[in-house]
Amino acid sequence: MFGRNDVGIDLGTANTLVYVKGKGIVVNEPSVIAINVSTGEILKVGIEAKKMLGKTPATIKAVRPLRDGVIADYQTALIMLKYFIDKAKGGFGIFKPRVVIGVPVGITDVERRAILEAGLEAGASRVFLLEEPMATAIGAGLDVEEPSGNMVVDVGGGTTEVAVISLGSIVTWDSVRIAGDEMDEAIVQYVRETYRVAIGERTAERVKIEIGNVYSSDEYDGLETTVTGIDLSSGLPRRITLKGIEIREAIKQPVMAIVESVKATLEKTPPELVADIMERGILIAGGGSLLRGFDKLLSEETGIDVVMADDPLTCVARGAGMVLEKVNILKKLQRVE
Repeated sequence: MFGRNDVGIDLGTANTLVYVKGKGIVVNEPSVIAINVSTGEILKVGIEAKKMLGKTPATIKAVRPLRDGVIADYQTALIMLKYFIDKAKGGFGIFKPRVVIGVPVGITDVERRAILEAGLEAGASRVFLLEEPMATAIGAGLDVEEPSGNMVVDVGGGTTEVAVISLGSIVTWDSVRIAGDEMDEAIVQYVRETYRVAIGERTAERVKIEIGNVYSSDEYDGLETTVTGIDLSSGLPRRITLKGIEIREAIKQPVMAIVESVKATLEKTPPELVADIMERGILIAGGGSLLRGFDKLLSEETGIDVVMADDPLTCVARGAGMVLEKVNILKKLQRVE
Protein backbone atom coordinates (compact mmCIF):
# COMPACT_ATOMS: atom_id res chain seq x y z
CA MET A 1 0.00 0.00 0.00
CA PHE A 2 1.20 3.51 -0.78
CA GLY A 3 0.25 4.73 2.69
CA ARG A 4 1.37 8.16 3.79
CA ASN A 5 4.47 8.36 1.64
CA ASP A 6 5.44 11.87 0.67
CA VAL A 7 5.75 12.82 -2.99
CA GLY A 8 7.99 15.42 -4.63
CA ILE A 9 7.14 16.56 -8.16
CA ASP A 10 9.16 18.49 -10.71
CA LEU A 11 6.31 19.64 -12.96
CA GLY A 12 8.56 20.79 -15.76
CA THR A 13 7.86 22.36 -19.12
CA ALA A 14 9.76 19.59 -20.90
CA ASN A 15 9.64 16.67 -18.43
CA THR A 16 7.76 15.70 -15.28
CA LEU A 17 9.57 13.76 -12.57
CA VAL A 18 7.99 12.19 -9.48
CA TYR A 19 10.01 11.30 -6.39
CA VAL A 20 8.50 9.00 -3.77
CA LYS A 21 10.02 8.92 -0.31
CA GLY A 22 11.89 5.67 0.20
CA LYS A 23 11.73 4.76 -3.49
CA GLY A 24 13.49 7.61 -5.29
CA ILE A 25 12.54 8.81 -8.79
CA VAL A 26 9.68 6.59 -9.98
CA VAL A 27 8.44 8.66 -12.95
CA ASN A 28 10.52 10.58 -15.50
CA GLU A 29 8.52 11.31 -18.65
CA PRO A 30 7.94 14.16 -21.12
CA SER A 31 5.24 16.68 -20.14
CA VAL A 32 3.15 15.90 -23.21
CA ILE A 33 -0.42 14.69 -23.65
CA ALA A 34 -2.20 13.48 -26.82
CA ILE A 35 -5.93 14.18 -27.18
CA ASN A 36 -8.63 13.18 -29.67
CA VAL A 37 -9.88 16.59 -30.84
CA SER A 38 -13.40 15.32 -31.66
CA THR A 39 -14.15 13.39 -28.47
CA GLY A 40 -11.74 14.94 -25.95
CA GLU A 41 -10.47 11.45 -25.13
CA ILE A 42 -6.94 11.20 -23.73
CA LEU A 43 -4.99 8.90 -26.02
CA LYS A 44 -1.44 8.96 -24.70
CA VAL A 45 0.57 10.69 -21.96
CA GLY A 46 4.31 11.14 -21.51
CA ILE A 47 6.80 9.22 -23.65
CA GLU A 48 4.18 7.81 -26.04
CA ALA A 49 2.55 11.23 -26.49
CA LYS A 50 5.88 12.91 -27.23
CA LYS A 51 6.46 10.49 -30.10
CA MET A 52 3.34 12.00 -31.69
CA LEU A 53 4.55 15.64 -31.62
CA GLY A 54 4.49 17.04 -35.15
CA LYS A 55 3.19 13.74 -36.55
CA THR A 56 -0.52 13.71 -35.68
CA PRO A 57 -3.47 13.76 -38.09
CA ALA A 58 -6.08 16.53 -37.80
CA THR A 59 -8.16 14.45 -35.37
CA ILE A 60 -5.37 14.13 -32.79
CA LYS A 61 -3.58 16.92 -30.95
CA ALA A 62 -0.34 16.40 -29.05
CA VAL A 63 0.18 19.28 -26.60
CA ARG A 64 2.49 20.42 -23.84
CA PRO A 65 0.21 21.82 -21.12
CA LEU A 66 3.02 23.73 -19.41
CA ARG A 67 4.77 26.72 -20.90
CA ASP A 68 7.67 28.63 -19.33
CA GLY A 69 7.41 26.49 -16.20
CA VAL A 70 3.74 27.26 -15.48
CA ILE A 71 0.37 25.79 -16.42
CA ALA A 72 -0.83 27.05 -19.79
CA ASP A 73 -3.72 24.59 -20.21
CA TYR A 74 -5.25 23.76 -16.82
CA GLN A 75 -7.46 20.81 -17.76
CA THR A 76 -4.80 18.91 -19.70
CA ALA A 77 -2.19 19.72 -17.04
CA LEU A 78 -4.52 18.28 -14.38
CA ILE A 79 -5.09 15.09 -16.38
CA MET A 80 -1.35 14.74 -16.92
CA LEU A 81 -0.56 15.33 -13.25
CA LYS A 82 -3.13 12.74 -12.15
CA TYR A 83 -1.72 10.25 -14.63
CA PHE A 84 1.86 10.64 -13.41
CA ILE A 85 0.93 10.49 -9.71
CA ASP A 86 -1.22 7.40 -10.26
CA LYS A 87 1.61 5.80 -12.21
CA ALA A 88 4.02 6.59 -9.37
CA LYS A 89 2.05 4.83 -6.69
CA GLY A 90 -0.62 2.72 -8.34
CA GLY A 91 -3.52 4.57 -6.76
CA PHE A 92 -3.50 6.50 -3.49
CA GLY A 93 -5.06 3.71 -1.48
CA ILE A 94 -6.66 4.75 1.79
CA PHE A 95 -4.28 7.58 2.62
CA LYS A 96 -3.65 10.64 0.51
CA PRO A 97 0.00 11.77 0.52
CA ARG A 98 1.47 15.17 1.04
CA VAL A 99 2.79 16.55 -2.24
CA VAL A 100 5.51 19.13 -2.81
CA ILE A 101 5.69 20.66 -6.29
CA GLY A 102 8.72 22.58 -7.54
CA VAL A 103 7.79 25.91 -9.17
CA PRO A 104 9.71 28.77 -10.82
CA VAL A 105 10.67 31.39 -8.28
CA GLY A 106 9.10 34.27 -10.22
CA ILE A 107 5.59 32.94 -10.90
CA THR A 108 2.47 35.00 -10.15
CA ASP A 109 -0.12 34.34 -7.45
CA VAL A 110 -2.59 33.22 -10.12
CA GLU A 111 -0.06 30.73 -11.50
CA ARG A 112 0.66 29.48 -7.97
CA ARG A 113 -3.04 28.99 -7.27
CA ALA A 114 -3.47 26.97 -10.49
CA ILE A 115 -0.68 24.57 -9.49
CA LEU A 116 -1.92 24.26 -5.90
CA GLU A 117 -5.45 23.44 -7.05
CA ALA A 118 -4.22 20.98 -9.66
CA GLY A 119 -2.26 19.12 -6.99
CA LEU A 120 -5.29 18.88 -4.71
CA GLU A 121 -7.57 17.75 -7.53
CA ALA A 122 -5.01 15.12 -8.44
CA GLY A 123 -5.57 13.56 -5.01
CA ALA A 124 -3.09 15.06 -2.53
CA SER A 125 -4.01 15.67 1.13
CA ARG A 126 -1.80 18.75 1.23
CA VAL A 127 0.09 20.59 -1.49
CA PHE A 128 3.21 22.65 -0.85
CA LEU A 129 4.99 24.80 -3.42
CA LEU A 130 8.78 24.97 -3.29
CA GLU A 131 10.87 27.32 -5.42
CA GLU A 132 12.96 25.33 -7.88
CA PRO A 133 16.35 26.79 -6.86
CA MET A 134 15.70 25.73 -3.26
CA ALA A 135 14.56 22.29 -4.42
CA THR A 136 17.66 21.99 -6.59
CA ALA A 137 19.96 22.90 -3.71
CA ILE A 138 18.32 20.42 -1.32
CA GLY A 139 18.28 17.69 -3.98
CA ALA A 140 21.96 18.30 -4.68
CA GLY A 141 22.80 17.81 -1.02
CA LEU A 142 23.64 21.41 -0.04
CA ASP A 143 23.08 22.47 3.57
CA VAL A 144 20.70 25.31 2.76
CA GLU A 145 19.92 26.13 6.40
CA GLU A 146 23.44 27.20 7.37
CA PRO A 147 24.36 30.94 7.50
CA SER A 148 26.41 31.02 4.32
CA GLY A 149 25.72 31.69 0.66
CA ASN A 150 25.05 29.05 -1.98
CA MET A 151 24.34 30.03 -5.59
CA VAL A 152 22.19 27.75 -7.74
CA VAL A 153 21.55 27.99 -11.49
CA ASP A 154 18.84 25.64 -12.79
CA VAL A 155 18.48 25.67 -16.60
CA GLY A 156 15.25 23.84 -17.39
CA GLY A 157 13.04 23.52 -20.44
CA GLY A 158 10.94 26.65 -20.01
CA THR A 159 12.76 28.77 -17.42
CA THR A 160 16.20 29.39 -15.97
CA GLU A 161 16.19 29.90 -12.21
CA VAL A 162 19.09 31.69 -10.53
CA ALA A 163 19.18 32.15 -6.76
CA VAL A 164 21.42 32.77 -3.79
CA ILE A 165 20.34 30.80 -0.72
CA SER A 166 21.23 31.33 2.94
CA LEU A 167 19.59 30.33 6.24
CA GLY A 168 16.90 28.31 4.49
CA SER A 169 15.65 31.20 2.36
CA ILE A 170 16.29 32.72 -1.05
CA VAL A 171 18.14 36.00 -0.57
CA THR A 172 18.42 37.22 -4.17
CA TRP A 173 17.09 35.66 -7.34
CA ASP A 174 16.30 36.05 -11.01
CA SER A 175 13.98 33.97 -13.17
CA VAL A 176 14.07 34.28 -16.95
CA ARG A 177 11.73 32.49 -19.33
CA ILE A 178 14.67 31.52 -21.50
CA ALA A 179 15.94 27.95 -21.39
CA GLY A 180 15.99 24.73 -23.41
CA ASP A 181 12.85 25.50 -25.44
CA GLU A 182 14.30 28.80 -26.66
CA MET A 183 17.49 27.02 -27.68
CA ASP A 184 15.44 24.53 -29.72
CA GLU A 185 13.57 27.39 -31.39
CA ALA A 186 16.87 29.15 -32.14
CA ILE A 187 18.15 26.01 -33.89
CA VAL A 188 14.93 25.75 -35.95
CA GLN A 189 15.32 29.40 -36.96
CA TYR A 190 19.02 29.03 -37.80
CA VAL A 191 18.42 26.05 -40.10
CA ARG A 192 15.53 27.87 -41.79
CA GLU A 193 17.54 31.04 -42.40
CA THR A 194 20.87 29.43 -43.28
CA TYR A 195 19.79 26.39 -45.30
CA ARG A 196 16.21 27.31 -46.25
CA VAL A 197 15.12 24.04 -44.66
CA ALA A 198 12.26 23.61 -42.18
CA ILE A 199 12.78 21.21 -39.27
CA GLY A 200 10.58 20.50 -36.25
CA GLU A 201 11.27 21.18 -32.57
CA ARG A 202 11.86 17.49 -31.82
CA THR A 203 14.59 17.40 -34.46
CA ALA A 204 16.08 20.62 -33.08
CA GLU A 205 16.12 19.12 -29.59
CA ARG A 206 17.96 16.07 -30.92
CA VAL A 207 20.54 18.34 -32.58
CA LYS A 208 21.00 20.23 -29.30
CA ILE A 209 21.57 17.00 -27.37
CA GLU A 210 23.91 15.47 -29.95
CA ILE A 211 26.14 18.44 -30.84
CA GLY A 212 24.94 21.42 -28.76
CA ASN A 213 27.80 23.37 -27.19
CA VAL A 214 28.49 26.85 -25.85
CA TYR A 215 32.28 27.04 -25.56
CA SER A 216 34.79 27.39 -28.40
CA SER A 217 37.06 24.36 -28.82
CA ASP A 218 38.31 22.18 -31.67
CA GLU A 219 36.53 19.21 -30.11
CA TYR A 220 33.15 20.95 -30.09
CA ASP A 221 33.64 22.62 -33.49
CA GLY A 222 34.08 19.25 -35.17
CA LEU A 223 30.90 17.65 -33.86
CA GLU A 224 28.44 16.70 -36.61
CA THR A 225 24.91 15.40 -37.04
CA THR A 226 22.56 14.93 -39.99
CA VAL A 227 18.93 16.11 -40.12
CA THR A 228 16.15 15.80 -42.66
CA GLY A 229 13.70 18.63 -43.25
CA ILE A 230 11.58 20.24 -45.94
CA ASP A 231 13.36 22.39 -48.54
CA LEU A 232 11.47 25.68 -48.49
CA SER A 233 12.19 26.31 -52.17
CA SER A 234 11.13 22.96 -53.64
CA GLY A 235 8.85 21.63 -50.91
CA LEU A 236 10.72 18.33 -51.07
CA PRO A 237 12.66 16.48 -48.33
CA ARG A 238 16.29 17.50 -47.96
CA ARG A 239 19.07 16.15 -45.78
CA ILE A 240 21.76 18.45 -44.40
CA THR A 241 24.76 18.06 -42.08
CA LEU A 242 25.11 20.46 -39.15
CA LYS A 243 28.36 21.15 -37.28
CA GLY A 244 29.01 21.98 -33.65
CA ILE A 245 30.36 25.45 -34.44
CA GLU A 246 27.08 26.31 -36.19
CA ILE A 247 24.90 25.21 -33.30
CA ARG A 248 27.03 27.19 -30.85
CA GLU A 249 26.35 30.29 -32.94
CA ALA A 250 22.66 29.40 -33.30
CA ILE A 251 22.02 29.22 -29.54
CA LYS A 252 24.38 32.02 -28.53
CA GLN A 253 21.65 34.58 -27.82
CA PRO A 254 19.58 32.52 -25.33
CA VAL A 255 22.74 31.17 -23.68
CA MET A 256 24.17 34.64 -23.12
CA ALA A 257 20.81 35.81 -21.75
CA ILE A 258 21.16 33.08 -19.10
CA VAL A 259 24.74 34.19 -18.33
CA GLU A 260 23.56 37.80 -17.94
CA SER A 261 20.86 36.62 -15.51
CA VAL A 262 23.57 35.01 -13.35
CA LYS A 263 25.64 38.20 -13.42
CA ALA A 264 22.63 40.35 -12.52
CA THR A 265 21.89 38.12 -9.52
CA LEU A 266 25.50 38.32 -8.32
CA GLU A 267 25.35 42.12 -8.53
CA LYS A 268 22.34 42.14 -6.17
CA THR A 269 23.94 39.73 -3.67
CA PRO A 270 25.36 41.02 -0.35
CA PRO A 271 29.20 41.05 -0.35
CA GLU A 272 29.54 38.51 2.47
CA LEU A 273 27.46 35.98 0.53
CA VAL A 274 29.42 36.67 -2.66
CA ALA A 275 32.57 35.78 -0.73
CA ASP A 276 30.97 32.45 0.23
CA ILE A 277 30.02 31.79 -3.39
CA MET A 278 33.57 32.54 -4.53
CA GLU A 279 34.76 29.91 -2.07
CA ARG A 280 32.12 27.25 -2.81
CA GLY A 281 31.44 27.84 -6.50
CA ILE A 282 28.19 28.08 -8.45
CA LEU A 283 26.05 24.92 -8.55
CA ILE A 284 24.44 24.23 -11.94
CA ALA A 285 21.62 21.77 -12.66
CA GLY A 286 18.80 21.09 -15.10
CA GLY A 287 18.95 19.75 -18.65
CA GLY A 288 20.45 22.97 -20.04
CA SER A 289 23.44 22.66 -17.72
CA LEU A 290 24.44 19.54 -19.69
CA LEU A 291 25.25 21.61 -22.77
CA ARG A 292 28.88 21.00 -23.63
CA GLY A 293 31.09 23.73 -22.18
CA PHE A 294 28.34 25.47 -20.21
CA ASP A 295 30.29 25.17 -16.96
CA LYS A 296 33.44 26.59 -18.62
CA LEU A 297 31.57 29.51 -20.18
CA LEU A 298 29.82 30.46 -16.94
CA SER A 299 33.06 30.21 -14.98
CA GLU A 300 34.89 32.36 -17.52
CA GLU A 301 32.15 35.00 -17.55
CA THR A 302 31.79 35.27 -13.75
CA GLY A 303 35.29 34.44 -12.53
CA ILE A 304 33.80 31.83 -10.16
CA ASP A 305 34.29 28.06 -10.21
CA VAL A 306 31.23 26.16 -11.47
CA VAL A 307 30.19 22.77 -10.08
CA MET A 308 27.77 20.38 -11.82
CA ALA A 309 25.19 18.80 -9.51
CA ASP A 310 25.13 15.01 -9.29
CA ASP A 311 22.31 13.77 -11.55
CA PRO A 312 21.34 17.35 -12.55
CA LEU A 313 18.07 16.31 -14.22
CA THR A 314 16.50 14.97 -11.01
CA CYS A 315 17.58 17.56 -8.41
CA VAL A 316 14.26 19.44 -8.28
CA ALA A 317 12.14 16.31 -7.82
CA ARG A 318 14.49 14.86 -5.20
CA GLY A 319 14.68 18.17 -3.32
CA ALA A 320 10.89 18.55 -3.40
CA GLY A 321 10.52 15.12 -1.82
CA MET A 322 13.25 15.67 0.75
CA VAL A 323 12.05 19.10 1.95
CA LEU A 324 9.21 17.54 3.95
CA GLU A 325 11.87 16.42 6.43
CA LYS A 326 13.09 20.01 6.90
CA VAL A 327 10.60 21.51 9.35
CA ASN A 328 12.02 25.07 9.35
CA ILE A 329 11.82 25.39 5.57
CA LEU A 330 8.44 23.68 5.41
CA LYS A 331 6.91 26.32 7.69
CA LYS A 332 7.76 29.01 5.13
CA LEU A 333 6.14 27.27 2.16
CA GLN A 334 2.83 28.35 0.68
CA ARG A 335 0.45 25.44 0.98
CA VAL A 336 -3.19 24.51 0.73
CA GLU A 337 -5.16 21.68 2.33
